[in-house]
Amino acid sequence: SHSLSYFYLKLSEPSQGLHQFFIKVHLDDHPIIRFDSLTWKMEPLRNPAPFSFISTSSGSLLGLRTWQVNLGCELREDGSKGGFLCYGYDGMDFISFDKETLRWMTAQPLAQKVKEEWEEDPRWSQESKVFLEEICIAWLQRYLNSGNSGLVAVSAEPPVGKVTHKVEDERLEVLTCQAFGFYPKEIQATWTRDGEACKYETLLKNVAPNSDGTYYVQLSIEIDPKERDHFRCHLEHEGLQEPLDLILEKCLKICGGGGVDFFCNISCFEMESRKGPAFSNGREVVSVRRVGNGNLIATV
Repeated sequence: SHSLSYFYLKLSEPSQGLHQFFIKVHLDDHPIIRFDSLTWKMEPLRNPAPFSFISTSSGSLLGLRTWQVNLGCELREDGSKGGFLCYGYDGMDFISFDKETLRWMTAQPLAQKVKEEWEEDPRWSQESKVFLEEICIAWLQRYLNSGNSGLVAVSAEPPVGKVTHKVEDERLEVLTCQAFGFYPKEIQATWTRDGEACKYETLLKNVAPNSDGTYYVQLSIEIDPKERDHFRCHLEHEGLQEPLDLILEKCLKICGGGGVDFFCNISCFEMESRKGPAFSNGREVVSVRRVGNGNLIATV
């Protein structure tokens, strides 16, 4: 199947006279067009009807600061078609369109007035249905037939991942796994304990886009700090030759000289296997290396 989607974001701060927006167009999940109102490097959409309503009526009614609009269509292998039109308000779902019933579905009480106004005039619902089922599909086919279809076959970008932690108390620790910079957006991210899928309750944030067209995801888990070394963040993605298992980074600071006013400012680097000089602290073998600012960093 193939898809064409449009994402519109408007930032509004009336008290400061700020009204900024940008549009990004994706073909099969790959960004192909971008427009920013600050640079005006591309013509905005020719039919901004939903956006103009938001900018005037809804903005004044709701004290609006941020609007998001996500709409698009899909042409499936069996010839069937799909389409969606969703609005967000300050990062939360607001109202969406059901093209089969021509009704607007509210996601929060503030959207009720918008729903009533849009359903009062059936032309807006009918035009939305025509856009999703005809106009958007026509543009999708045009892209696929014009040589831009090569954009669909972009190379996969593997995720870069890391694990961090936050100690709540002596019996509770939160491990957080972050995977970012990957494309396409499909990724399998899970916590494992001793190599097995973890049965602990996991907080998973939805896969979200970066400004460069790649994606990121984050998942957290609450554990007993004493059990920390049993847990791994397991990542599977098209861009990886083999699954990636991540553990918590560990760092020690080693400072010398300069008296009591000497401060060490070093970063924790990703843990890796190293050969070379090492010393024992009586419990663990520690590999030491010097970083750019002259300080020493030790990795356990």
